[in-house]
Amino acid sequence: MLHQQPAEENIVSRTLTMPWSDLLSSARPGQRIDNTGAPSRSAFEQDYDRIIFSQPFRRLQDKTQVHPLPEHDFVHTRLTHSLEVSSVGRSLGKRVGEVVLQRHAALAERYSLFDFGAIVAAGSLAHDVGNPPFGHAGETAISDFFVHHPNGQIFRDEVSDAEWQDLVRFEGNAQGFRILTKNQYGLKCTFATLGAFTKYPVAANFGPRDTGRRSQKKFGYYQTEADAFKEVATTTGMLSLPNGAYVRHPLAFLVEAADDICYSIIDLEDGCNLGLVSYNEARSLFESVITSAKNKLGKLDQLTNPAERIGFLRALAIGDLMSECSSLFLDNEEAILNGTFDQALADHCPSKGALKQIIKVSIDNIYRARQVVEIEAAGHEVLPGLLNEFTQAGHHLLLKKKSGKYNNLQHLIPPDLRGDITHPSATTYTMLRAVLDFVSGLTDRHALSLYRKIKGISL
Repeated sequence: MLHQQPAEENIVSRTLTMPWSDLLSSARPGQRIDNTGAPSRSAFEQDYDRIIFSQPFRRLQDKTQVHPLPEHDFVHTRLTHSLEVSSVGRSLGKRVGEVVLQRHAALAERYSLFDFGAIVAAGSLAHDVGNPPFGHAGETAISDFFVHHPNGQIFRDEVSDAEWQDLVRFEGNAQGFRILTKNQYGLKCTFATLGAFTKYPVAANFGPRDTGRRSQKKFGYYQTEADAFKEVATTTGMLSLPNGAYVRHPLAFLVEAADDICYSIIDLEDGCNLGLVSYNEARSLFESVITSAKNKLGKLDQLTNPAERIGFLRALAIGDLMSECSSLFLDNEEAILNGTFDQALADHCPSKGALKQIIKVSIDNIYRARQVVEIEAAGHEVLPGLLNEFTQAGHHLLLKKKSGKYNNLQHLIPPDLRGDITHPSATTYTMLRAVLDFVSGLTDRHALSLYRKIKGISL
């Protein structure tokens, strides 16, 4: 059993604990009364359905996971990755929920293990909806526009210090929280799902951060959503730390674990299928994770297709990792509820050493592969190029300035986002947020096509 020793100034009193009854709130923003939904379809299952039918989720079909603009149909996109993370998350939630309900008998009168599974599944399904084109390289490219580009830096004096931190540190997690809480898409998820989604319950300008707490590694919401996050934290009973940060919603650990399991294991599977990692090396790495299922490895001899063999090994590895992470969560339930445990489950499970080796091989052989680096480099040209034009178009619209070029470009911004810019209360910061909503919401191919068209390269 792992017991984290946090920094002294951030210790949460052990007399305080987050109550599961609040953490599992099925109420929605603007609706203070819990809504458990119809008997055949809970409020948490409604969250899942709303997300999977939403535009931001659908766009993940053409957004980079690791290999941008993939030509092979077996390589994962953000959409297939998110579906798989959600599947793993559902299993983790049900495994944990079954035991939690046995430990807290009163909860079983209102909730089932399927509620735990549905909450984690919904949070996992949405975990990447805020990611821009070209993956993590896209996040860096957007941030770099405001840090380095002259036409990005001109906005520095028009926004507050806190708002500027949002702009120079574009964060897919915060963009995702914005999408889930913005009325534009009508998602209006339950507080439980929003809490489980928020792996980093701090703002961009929060400081100083406690580097020993996983939940403070990044940030989870922008200034525009500060009130929305506070409502989530208050309703679900998330504890506040002495330094002003919040303790994670417990189910966020399971959302994170589902993502960690999938990207480490499935990226290796993709790398093997693409020939970036040999079958023998991939098999050895997978077998280093497989513990309780070793007796099933004999079935490999019955499979003749290498891709099927790798798929079988991947399934066994994921199964064992789910067991390890759910057991670690349950061993540390009390510490999680009182905020003294704040580490990634995958970083402390029994197979942590094997996972680190898989990630090392993936970095060396997959993430730095020539075709990946080349297209990510193109993203550093495409996204700042789009922002250079559309921030100027948005600024002209905000200030009601006339320009033939920028008046034309304004019509390429979706009507609802143009409405945000022309709203009487709009500011330079909210204008930039609207432009970032537009550009970060583009798919890889749409971003590339739009860039070519507005630059006159391809008509």
